[in-house]
Amino acid sequence: MIRKDTIIYEAHGNLYLNITNRCTADCIFCLKRYSDGVYGYNLRLIKEPTVPEVIKELSERELSKYNEIVFTGFGEPLIRLDDVLTITKWLTVRGTRVRLDTSGHAKLLYPDRNVAEEMAESGMKVVSISLNAHDADTYNHLCDPKYIQAYKKMLEFAKDISKSGMELRFTVVNLPIVNIEKCKEIADKYRADFKVRGYSGSV
Repeated sequence: MIRKDTIIYEAHGNLYLNITNRCTADCIFCLKRYSDGVYGYNLRLIKEPTVPEVIKELSERELSKYNEIVFTGFGEPLIRLDDVLTITKWLTVRGTRVRLDTSGHAKLLYPDRNVAEEMAESGMKVVSISLNAHDADTYNHLCDPKYIQAYKKMLEFAKDISKSGMELRFTVVNLPIVNIEKCKEIADKYRADFKVRGYSGSV
């Protein structure tokens, strides 16, 4: 039997979009290191879905029953920025609330674009950035980003998100090396919601 890629999946009253397995970091706590997916869904893609394929699957759902439609999955959605914008516009026209879960490396991926402004214009409502650490050294140790100054640029992107009028959220993983209180202080400074994520892999 041929396995079908999981492009969309349900959990917590939301609908999640898994459009890429590519990423801009190699976090030591990443689910991909010790699991094939979440909530019983295999999120390892054989190939990335096209925009028409994503929209076709969305069209087959009763979108109004979900709290949010969330770009997340097993990779960094903003690697496919233009596709994220196109799908977000399609969803926004249909009255759905759209959230993005991201590493926050947009200013490094697209140095000549105002990504936050483009996302706000597309109708994106919430951006959840993986803060992951209280300082750059800890961040680099945990996340092994593919870009220099990733932590600094991530925080700059967070500022752009706030300026654009979208809701900003920071998340961290509850690991011994992470100073949760200092992370909370950063979130307060940026007027962001703050969420601590659990970790079930090996330390």
